Amino acid sequence: MRCVNCNHEDTKVIDSRVAGEGVAIRRRRECVSCSFRFSTYEEMEILDLTVVKRNGVKELYSRDKMERGIRKAFEKRPITEESFKKLISQIEQEIQKTASPEISSPQIGEIVMKKVKKVDKVAYVRFASVYKCFEDIEEFKAELQKL
Repeated sequence: MRCVNCNHEDTKVIDSRVAGEGVAIRRRRECVSCSFRFSTYEEMEILDLTVVKRNGVKELYSRDKMERGIRKAFEKRPITEESFKKLISQIEQEIQKTASPEISSPQIGEIVMKKVKKVDKVAYVRFASVYKCFEDIEEFKAELQKL
């Protein structure tokens, strides 16, 4: 990894610690050239996963896209950034467990709803209302009754 201070090609790891309640690793690094110290974070990344949309279109999995949708559901809700990152990581771990090169967007939606529901019921209803495309207030009420 390049030094963020002098751009030298070589840095050494001084210390590694579990971060984010076990979902990431924090590494303390030092440049071998200028001795500048900095931290990096290492997280799991889902690679080569294709999402099959409801209309049959296929696209590569995008963590950012999923994260944006979930972040909207949690807008103005009491959640820390660390808890949010942990939630995203748990969702991705669940997706990874499917062990398939393809996953449907409804499968992802169900995983997201299950995990979000455990964290915040208001965020869950917000996400579900968009994901399930409620047609009228009765469908919305029915979902609230389930809670």
